[in-house]
Amino acid sequence: MRAAIVPVTPFQQNCSLVWCTKTMRGVLVDPGGELEKLKAAVAKAGVTLEKILLTHGHADHCGQAGMLAKELGLPIEGPHEADRFWISRLNDDGPRFGMECEVFEPTRWLEDGDTVSFGEVEMEVLHCPGHTPGHVVFFHRGANFAFVGDVLFQGSIGRTDFPMSNHQDLLDAITQKLWPLGDGVTFVPGHGSTSTFGNERASNPFVGDAAMAK
Repeated sequence: MRAAIVPVTPFQQNCSLVWCTKTMRGVLVDPGGELEKLKAAVAKAGVTLEKILLTHGHADHCGQAGMLAKELGLPIEGPHEADRFWISRLNDDGPRFGMECEVFEPTRWLEDGDTVSFGEVEMEVLHCPGHTPGHVVFFHRGANFAFVGDVLFQGSIGRTDFPMSNHQDLLDAITQKLWPLGDGVTFVPGHGSTSTFGNERASNPFVGDAAMAK
């Protein structure tokens, strides 16, 4: 498995192009906008897209996913159905953030414990609510690699001041679902630089081991 990060939208959201190196078939995780830029990255990598994967329903992560799926004839998998609320608001939320967005219906809502696949690659799905109620994380056990959306960042965590956010749910998701995957896991956050779970446990002021011991 290989991955390339393509920041998109005014929020510099980390859309990830992820592919199976054996088959050169792959996915886009969270194609929130700037579709021409994303299609150019896919073409440059020589990847054939199989599907679109979504971590959650916020506009910068999924606002143009439905448009891309329609154009390329791709299925959309994710997020968890608890984020239907956010996806249903895209037509209204997009202009608020200076973005063109479109409401869509995922081909498949995801549940905790599901798997998603492309080429010969399979990733595990973890339901990690808090930032949004239907947020999911994609984890590749063999590569020790995760795509965590806006659950966790280098030195920070996802915001919980949105409708239907829950701060305690977010802390629980990180400490009970992500940390047990191991300190060596590298993750791509929804914004900013990659990090590892070990680094965040050692230094994150919100969910690091020292912060959680208080």
